[in-house]
Amino acid sequence: MGYLGKEIGKLGFGLMRLPRLEDGSFNHELICQMVDRFLDAGYTYFDTAWIYSGSEEEIAKALVQRHPRESYQLATKGISWIGCKTPEDAQAHFHQSLERTGAGYFDFYLLHMTGGPRTQVFEQFGMWDFVAQKKEEGLIRHVGFSHHGTAEDLDGILSAHPEAEFVQLQVNYLDWEDPFNQSRACLEVAAKHNVPVVVMEPLRGGLLADPPASVAKVFAEAEPKQSPAAWGLQFVANQPNIITVLSGMNAMEQLEENIAALTGFTGFAPGQAEVIDAALAEFDKFDLVPCTGCDYCGKVCPENVGIRGSFIAMNADIMFGRHVQEWINWGGGKNPPSACIECHACEEACPQGISIVEELKRAVPLIG
Repeated sequence: MGYLGKEIGKLGFGLMRLPRLEDGSFNHELICQMVDRFLDAGYTYFDTAWIYSGSEEEIAKALVQRHPRESYQLATKGISWIGCKTPEDAQAHFHQSLERTGAGYFDFYLLHMTGGPRTQVFEQFGMWDFVAQKKEEGLIRHVGFSHHGTAEDLDGILSAHPEAEFVQLQVNYLDWEDPFNQSRACLEVAAKHNVPVVVMEPLRGGLLADPPASVAKVFAEAEPKQSPAAWGLQFVANQPNIITVLSGMNAMEQLEENIAALTGFTGFAPGQAEVIDAALAEFDKFDLVPCTGCDYCGKVCPENVGIRGSFIAMNADIMFGRHVQEWINWGGGKNPPSACIECHACEEACPQGISIVEELKRAVPLIG
């Protein structure tokens, strides 16, 4: 692809969860500092999306307007199955992203979140032909897609579209054998098609960075100086065929920890894979909602239910004994689970395949 290896490095900057101030606006000063530190450390891959509210505009100010265009790679995504009724609506995402970022072109452009019925929307709107055209025009360097679905679905897409130069997959040790995300199986399919992978959610929305005490104990006993987050990132970076590992960092401490975890990393030492297995065995004891906090569900909820926050509260209560205050702190909607009208729009948007309506019913006794 021309960008593999040292030019990008194993750490990518995910721009979905940028730090914000108390008033909800972006912490621009901190974001600039983090961008500069990331580049100074030798990493160059930044990942945003049309649907990441305000992210494209913010990275225009923090990165594009402050650094030479050749010093970084910028990826963004068009999500044709949200808010689009015509091919022109879907194509508008690309033009809006180009205008918002001011980047001139995108190094990596992705069709956002294939899997299940979402896959067909890109076909119906002719988006594969559209992005191929934009590549010919020099506005896209590399065309790919992000996938939330089965390995069988992925195999079908890559078979139908050999022009795909890369795929973005959710890979982490918690989803390694998950029946929906199928991290291991999807990686194997990508390798079969000789298509390299950008990894998203290596820490499962931050869960693997701050795991339950029993999981943290497994890692501490194996290597006291290495954090659970470092274990999670290195597990993913240890896999073959990986371009880079995205992390949605929102604090300088996270950035420094991730740089330390992946700079110079060349692979697991003997015995480290067994430590991951032991940690996973501890996780299996918890009945968790597999939510990453992306909030795609909240964006389509007609009742503005705090779905993301509700699931964070549920999982926190299960793992740590924390309670309703977690939901209040995280937000993600103004109304409690009891306001759900069971329209199921959220489930169509969920990249994790969660039975959201049923899980919200489970949350009512905890939250209301």
